[in-house]
Amino acid sequence: MPQNPALSALASSAFSLPTLRDGQLAGMSALADGRDVLAVMPTGYGKSAIYQVAAVHLHRETGHPAVVVSPLIALQEDQITGLTEALGEGSAVAINSAHSDAEVDDAWQKVESGAAAFLFLAPEQLAKKETVERIAAVHPALIVVDEAHCVSSWGHDFRPDYLTLGAVREHLGNPPVAALTATASPPVREEIAERLGMKDPLVLVHGFDRPNIMLDVVRHHEEKEKRRAVVEQVVAFVDGNGSGVDTRQQGLLYAATRKDTEKYAAKLVGHGLRAEAYHAGRSAADRERILELFMDDQLDVVVATTAFGMGIDKPNIRFVIHADIPAALDAYYQEIGRSGRDGQPASAVLHYRAEDLGLRKFFGTHHPDPEALLAVLKALRSADGPVFASSLAELTGFKPRHMTGLLNQLQDAGAVSSGKRGVRLISTAKPAALVRRAVELAEARQRVDESRLQMMRGYAETDGCRRQFLLGYFGEDLPEPCGNCDSCAEAPPHGAPEPHAGKHDGGAAGNADDVPFPVQSPVTHKKWGPGLVMRYEDDVITVLFEREGYKTLSREAVTKRKLLKPA
Repeated sequence: MPQNPALSALASSAFSLPTLRDGQLAGMSALADGRDVLAVMPTGYGKSAIYQVAAVHLHRETGHPAVVVSPLIALQEDQITGLTEALGEGSAVAINSAHSDAEVDDAWQKVESGAAAFLFLAPEQLAKKETVERIAAVHPALIVVDEAHCVSSWGHDFRPDYLTLGAVREHLGNPPVAALTATASPPVREEIAERLGMKDPLVLVHGFDRPNIMLDVVRHHEEKEKRRAVVEQVVAFVDGNGSGVDTRQQGLLYAATRKDTEKYAAKLVGHGLRAEAYHAGRSAADRERILELFMDDQLDVVVATTAFGMGIDKPNIRFVIHADIPAALDAYYQEIGRSGRDGQPASAVLHYRAEDLGLRKFFGTHHPDPEALLAVLKALRSADGPVFASSLAELTGFKPRHMTGLLNQLQDAGAVSSGKRGVRLISTAKPAALVRRAVELAEARQRVDESRLQMMRGYAETDGCRRQFLLGYFGEDLPEPCGNCDSCAEAPPHGAPEPHAGKHDGGAAGNADDVPFPVQSPVTHKKWGPGLVMRYEDDVITVLFEREGYKTLSREAVTKRKLLKPA
């Protein structure tokens, strides 16, 4: 697509970016031309520059601001500090619970007068009718959705507050939208685009390969042995693996449950480490204190559930260890990507027991509930107009979290819509038919979730290059083994015969003459429907099917029995 050279000049003059990375100028140009952009890039790659340069360009042309939706106040304040340094006082403002009424009034004045080029909001602010109306009155030039994987219920950090963003965008006149995320596999990307109402978005996927991070999997048979090994490894990493380094190294240890974070933290403190447990059950003050200590190098390790990490940009994290297998490679990639952001060597280690998969499957299972879906539909049919989800929960007796899940399923089925005034029934079909549709879609989603867990298992159990496997999951090709994972370290020396001599072991792509369908090519399967070829390894093809998730197929069977056809 054509790219605007004036934007690269603006990036250099206003933001001190004389050179741009792959995809940045294309994204800026698309937004400036009114096209939606989905940018999937790791933290530190420069996603923010894409919307910031485009927004300044549009503000200078039209006087209208960019609205930036960001889930954490700390993230908003960091962005505002950087924009103020680059563009001057008052160029970026925030409206959130951390500001006084006078500060909020001043922020609105700057936005409505045209002085501010950026307005930062938390998604819950957009649930307020008066806020949306005031934003509509200034005709925003651009909407930015940061941490956009929160939009997707397949994303690893789903936030119900994000579900209204598509409706809010429509109310604002459908300005171009920039959706930014550090990790999103193809199903998550599709759902982000759908829920934000993106039309023909420019999808930019760059920078996934972090070659400075050593990838390692340690396999265990016994739970006690695994726990002991995790503690010993964290202690060794903090001490520099006995290398005699002068400074202690810092890192993260992820555990599946709150109880385990407390247990591991206590063990590490017993070994003389400065360690704290971080999870959603701790007070906000405690979580803030732990974060500040860690950022100021006053802690050696934070032992955390997935509640810790979003927006953490600490360059000197040297290791990320997982004591338990995550539910999907999406979450795993983002969590290990918090290490080595300074470009120096870092380590990502997964401690794996095959038995742990059963626990993850149990936690990840959300069986559709036809009776509950029917009860919600009946409550909506008897209501006079839209009903807030909280009121529906009271009417039906379901817990708010359960209600969120039920409404998601009904929305996917086209039965209901969610807006600033609440949830309303939009289908005239019979409730039983709507429930059947919702159950079918929920069951398909469940199959995809289970397939993603199996891909996580595949990563843990592969004997091939782990980086090729990881990048292949996201649809990126690494033609040669990385040389910086445990599998590559155990491979025969260069020039020695490979254990699978004669077979292809080519990560995501393989040779063009050697594969029946190129990577990223659309295909169809008689039983499983449309899909996308993701990777090749030995005699196995991995295909992501829309309704079934990730499936591995024998290349020989595909060729001989013609299981796949070009879409």
